Amino acid sequence: MTDPVPRALCLGEAMIMLAAATGAPLEDVETFRRSVGGAECNVAGGLAALGVSTGWLSRLGTDGFGRHVLQDLQSRGVDVGGVEDDPTRPTGLYVKHSFNGRTQMHYYRSGSAAAAMDPAFLDRPAVRDRLAGAELVHTTGITAAISGTAAEMLERLATLRDTLGFTLSVDLNWRPALWRDADPAPLWRLLRAADVVLIGADEAVVFAGTSDPDELRELLGPRSTIVLKSDAHVALALEPDRRSTEVPALTVDVVEPVGAGDAFAAGYLAGTLQGLPMEQRLRLGHLSAAAVLAVPEDHAPPPGAATRQALLTCSEAEWAVAHVGPAGVRLGGVV
Repeated sequence: MTDPVPRALCLGEAMIMLAAATGAPLEDVETFRRSVGGAECNVAGGLAALGVSTGWLSRLGTDGFGRHVLQDLQSRGVDVGGVEDDPTRPTGLYVKHSFNGRTQMHYYRSGSAAAAMDPAFLDRPAVRDRLAGAELVHTTGITAAISGTAAEMLERLATLRDTLGFTLSVDLNWRPALWRDADPAPLWRLLRAADVVLIGADEAVVFAGTSDPDELRELLGPRSTIVLKSDAHVALALEPDRRSTEVPALTVDVVEPVGAGDAFAAGYLAGTLQGLPMEQRLRLGHLSAAAVLAVPEDHAPPPGAATRQALLTCSEAEWAVAHVGPAGVRLGGVV
């Protein structure tokens, strides 16, 4: 008996993340903590943690780092049967380093196995079968940026959406350094083809020149639900029929901000697949993000089902006073 095809698929690069163990200058750091990072695999793990059957599609080097990525995602309940091994290119790597109150990322991903993804990758039987059975496929602007062939692959993915019938979700994840010598036109086309566009107000200003929801609608076209996370920590969903829903973020004792955007995407998309009302989809996004903000890692398990249900269904006044920290969620004074 074969395993069922995952309901959700996340397509993009995973990397090994090495976090400096001390706040010393990078040249003086001797010890690093290893974990797995990368936008789409973070979302995949977040979806699986919320009970959505999820697969991750990509390429990895046949090295120890690649094997660790597979083991990590499998341990978190993510299907990795659509991953392709590359015997010549390495698994990507990045270093996270905090010094003088500032966190920096140092990426070593040029020429990685994932950067070699191309349109033919989608024709591999393990990939095509999963795409044919998926309800939702999620990717980001990072994948469009890592190579020209990866951008071509995502353009083909948008055409397959029309024939296979899945919902296409794209998180902008604008990384100017990755686009320094490249034309972002493929990313614009991908965003305009998407059914869901997740975008932060700050990156919208840099990428599109505006964070105004109506102006973004004109730029992105009529198809998508635009989920805009504002500088005021409010998430707004603007649907194709012009309905809009706003939900403020939870109060959080922030330990580390990296990964919170991916967690928000996972929560929102899980709520979408579960058929929740728009307000609850946004709340689940905020709650998932808050759980990551309260830990030093790029991902964290969401609060338990009972806590999630309490927060999804509580009043606006109760939501406004809820608090998330390293010790957990406090709702109405109860952890």
